[in-house]
Amino acid sequence: MPADMILISRFPTKPGKAGGLAAAMPSTPDRRILVALEGDEVVTLEPISAHDSLAALRDTVSGLAGDLASWLAGDIRRELLAFVEAPKPCEGLLPDTPFLQLRHVEVKPDRMGGYRKWRDETIFDVVRGAEEVESFLAYHSTVSGQPGVMFVSGFSVDPTTYGAVFASERYRTIVQEAGDQFITGGTDGLYTKIYQAPTQLAA
Repeated sequence: MPADMILISRFPTKPGKAGGLAAAMPSTPDRRILVALEGDEVVTLEPISAHDSLAALRDTVSGLAGDLASWLAGDIRRELLAFVEAPKPCEGLLPDTPFLQLRHVEVKPDRMGGYRKWRDETIFDVVRGAEEVESFLAYHSTVSGQPGVMFVSGFSVDPTTYGAVFASERYRTIVQEAGDQFITGGTDGLYTKIYQAPTQLAA
């Protein structure tokens, strides 16, 4: 069952330092540490319990940027997201696939109800029928400098094979509909990025 809340942290690294940072970061059984397929960035996803206090969260993240400063090109960007639904759930708290894609859109507040129904009939329909997509989780931002909807998609196939799912003529039409009707800033408001586990880098 997917985690009710997750903390996503992005670590922009100096050129060529992402792999080293990923290897140096403290790991826990539930935390995913991944490296961007393109660009110099490490991302972590970790479940946050509803019972965790802000003080405990502060203690966890406080000083981390200083500890990792030799690898970082900028400060850490964090967002807290709440689980909404999953057309393809994962067995654990987070997908354990070798690759993850983060897909973000900011939805116009007065269109959220219509968007939820629309995405079930379009985006989620594509995902449910795609064997390449092993898990697909929908989270909405609770605290974020980039608010909106975040899809966490897990897959194991080659990224090019996975990407073909979202490059079909049908999906291009879906993206255009989303931009015209629901997304703040139109299709320019869509953000996607693929990350891989450090073990994939070494393979």
